[in-house]
Amino acid sequence: MALNYSTKRILEILGKDCQILGAYDGSIRGIASLTEAESGDLSFLGNPKYRSKVADSQASVILVPNDYEETPKAGQLYLKLKNPSFALALICRDIEGKLLPKPSAGVHPSSVIEPDAEVSPEASIGAFCYIGSGAKVGASVLESHVTIGRAAVIGDGAYLFPRVSVGDYCEIGERNRVMSGSVIGSDGYGYEYHNGSHQRVPQIGNVVTDADVDIGANSTIDRARFGSTQIGAGTKVDNQVQIAHNVRIGQHCLIVAQVGISGSTVLGDGVIVGGQAGLGGHLKIGSGAMIAGGTAVLSDVEVQSKVRGYPAMPMMLFNRVAVLQRKLPDLFKRFDQLEKRVNSGSNDLK
Repeated sequence: MALNYSTKRILEILGKDCQILGAYDGSIRGIASLTEAESGDLSFLGNPKYRSKVADSQASVILVPNDYEETPKAGQLYLKLKNPSFALALICRDIEGKLLPKPSAGVHPSSVIEPDAEVSPEASIGAFCYIGSGAKVGASVLESHVTIGRAAVIGDGAYLFPRVSVGDYCEIGERNRVMSGSVIGSDGYGYEYHNGSHQRVPQIGNVVTDADVDIGANSTIDRARFGSTQIGAGTKVDNQVQIAHNVRIGQHCLIVAQVGISGSTVLGDGVIVGGQAGLGGHLKIGSGAMIAGGTAVLSDVEVQSKVRGYPAMPMMLFNRVAVLQRKLPDLFKRFDQLEKRVNSGSNDLK
């Protein structure tokens, strides 16, 4: 990926909130880590543990925090900012717009749109898409092989990547990004045991996502048994996440890869769920709670709580137990020695 960015353009993107130290008159031809960067590259100090790497970096332009005190080498430029990582994100957003420009409005001739569907003239409908009866597609982008079910709604500014499936009657909010292979509105997992067999319970609800939701690749969000499975505004769902029927997730939550959330569980606003955590059904997770990766949540979690473990326990308790577990081999060895001395009739039990 070859770039050709001037420092002038970078300063335009970052605005007036950065302090300039040093000088570099060339162009930026790439982005790299501090240790891998070469002359002509842009790099940044986002994590304090890499602070010592800045001085030796060969990057021509480095984004550093405001409290960084060292001076750049000759021909090197430091841009001091409050948040270098976010500053880099702004630059990458501009680069993304040039490398991956938004497709032009229009409908590819291989796509199929039912006669009573409504598609905005500003929408871009890629090759081999299908838009079902009564569906409404706003000024959004549907890349190739996207399927929109009957009476589904796609909000303005949404971007659906290849092979996304949006089920019947489901609603995708404005400016949502749904990555490849995701299925929104698959049947909820509902069965009743009757007369010796598992009978399917029809799932006649839908999925509703609010504005600015991101959904990672190959994630699945099940339609509700009745009512709606809901994803709140600004929530970000990682890859390979399973969200079951009638789950309600609040605003600005972070759901990391391979999380499973069972049916009818409710997450408040700002909840963070680490990778491979599993949440049981019909639970309440309080706003601001943090659930560590790999945790099994089997009961409600209080507001602003931090939990970890299998089953979940308060984070501080988990840490104490982990420390004690590491001492168990030595403790059992000492206990075994003491037991042998007692059984031998020794009077010296010190």
